[in-house]
Amino acid sequence: MKNGAKPIPHYRARITDGFWRSRQELNRDVTIYAVYDRFKETGRFDALKCLWKEEDGEESKPHHFWDSDVAKWIEGAALILRTHKSEKLEELCDSLIEDIVTNQGEDGYFNSYMSVAEPELRFKERDRHELYCAGHLMEAAVAYYESTGKRRLLDAMCRFADYIELRFKLLRDTDFITPGHEEIEIALFKLYECTGEHRYYELAEFFIEQRGRADRPIGVSTLEYNQSHAPVRKQRRAVGHAVRATYLYTAMATLAGYTGDEELISACRDIFDDIATKKMYVTGGIGSSASGEAFTVDYDLPNVMAYSESCAAMGLIFFAQRMLALESDSKYSDVIERVLYNNFLSVTSLDGKSFFYTNPLEVMPYLYYKDTVSNFYKIKYPKPSRTEVFKTSCCPSNIVRVVPTLQELIFGEGEDRLYLHQYISSECDTVQNGKSLHVTVKTDFPKSGKVRVSVQGGELSLAVRIPSWHRGNEWKTQHGYAYMTVKEGDEVTFSFDMTPYFVEANPRSLYTAGKCAVCRGPVVYCSESVDNGELLRNTQIDPASPIELCDDEGYAAPTLTVGGYRRVGCDCELYTQGITSELVPTRLKLIPYHAFANRGECEMLLWHNVRR
Repeated sequence: MKNGAKPIPHYRARITDGFWRSRQELNRDVTIYAVYDRFKETGRFDALKCLWKEEDGEESKPHHFWDSDVAKWIEGAALILRTHKSEKLEELCDSLIEDIVTNQGEDGYFNSYMSVAEPELRFKERDRHELYCAGHLMEAAVAYYESTGKRRLLDAMCRFADYIELRFKLLRDTDFITPGHEEIEIALFKLYECTGEHRYYELAEFFIEQRGRADRPIGVSTLEYNQSHAPVRKQRRAVGHAVRATYLYTAMATLAGYTGDEELISACRDIFDDIATKKMYVTGGIGSSASGEAFTVDYDLPNVMAYSESCAAMGLIFFAQRMLALESDSKYSDVIERVLYNNFLSVTSLDGKSFFYTNPLEVMPYLYYKDTVSNFYKIKYPKPSRTEVFKTSCCPSNIVRVVPTLQELIFGEGEDRLYLHQYISSECDTVQNGKSLHVTVKTDFPKSGKVRVSVQGGELSLAVRIPSWHRGNEWKTQHGYAYMTVKEGDEVTFSFDMTPYFVEANPRSLYTAGKCAVCRGPVVYCSESVDNGELLRNTQIDPASPIELCDDEGYAAPTLTVGGYRRVGCDCELYTQGITSELVPTRLKLIPYHAFANRGECEMLLWHNVRR
């Protein structure tokens, strides 16, 4: 097995400058409060008071996954507070925590929906998200304690974990064995690391090991839907609901990191390779089907109907990060980079206030709004614009909690060596050979490919990822990393090739047959009708045409223009005999995919026809 690189905790590293620093500031100053306001308006926070009664009606009734939305918001706020103190933010958290603790049962149970709406169904319905919500509350509790030193929520969630252990593991008197939506497994590992209570580790292990042994399907779904079709070591392909899947795979990889279980590591490796080589969009999105928000068959990656849920992209980052902790292979950090600069960024609007739940690779707004043949059935075309809050609002609060810890994706430690996974202006503290070292990374990547690394305090053993898109062989690599020593006072410089390039998909991916995507470094580009006129499908890119770099317009990377052709004529009749249209030369403006849908609803196209 390759040596692993455990991530440096976010509080030992920081992003110092550039695009990602501005995104963290936007999250801290705008997004966290925008999400709070929407959650308050929709009743998510008031639900914690557990006051709803049947006579209040369905309109004000809480939902069974609202606690998870609130918990992720608290966790995001806590992670911000770790490095940026704010009395206002802390007071908002304390108020929510007080409601949770006040309404927690004497036995330790807390769920704002089940306690008032279906108390008789406690731990009887596998898909009521009870353990999923509990897990997110535990993660919030750990983060808030580590940021503020306040134990109120942490102690409450330890009591909740104790109660879950009693019911599921000791008494085994519940109507299901493992959660319908995985997540608590990750949380229990964090609770164990925070408290040192080994029972929480054992409970996480219990849920992982019991999965696929005696589970029952949820409703009309199959066992594959929530990865209950086989014990975890027998699972070798990514199946079912993509968010549930990546949360389980993250937990599996975490357990493998504790135990060194080669069979479990092998299962995780096979699943990751299955995703990265057969089931992942060029943007890093996963889960191609709106039916079940799920993985389907190999190479089934539709563009207009792409689901590619935002939380699934973040789940893939979690999974890849845990795999890096097991083995330092650039295939994991390459995928993290692809997700970061494309699907992850596309979730949030440039003003930080609205979000995508799904992330399509092609948009024709009329398809979303058109009438369907049946009055009671609606095809789920992706929404062409971002929304401030959804009925299922897991994605905004997930963004809020991921952005403050992005620095954990930059650096890793292993075998007396520092790993540089991502190229972001940053700094971190590490220890090698008994010496405390301070490492600085300076870059404006991905606007340019130049990266500079320096060290203070002594000599640094460094491994730098050489990205798969880089064209050049200047460095000898091992599993995608170049190994070197950096001395104090020296500055090591890397210059990665940022020449734009074309990408073709595997011919088995029928939706992209005969088409190409345009990329520059890790950034994938798209065209919008606001720049290029309507009917983008009537355009073709000429791969022999030079690609020109233009202004960045506030995006993470420059915009591009590329030569091509537009099909004109043949627009009077529905069908015209003969080939009467013609191709006329044109230039297409391309913007980074992450920035689409910020200038009003319009057509968007990522995979373009090619003029051979």
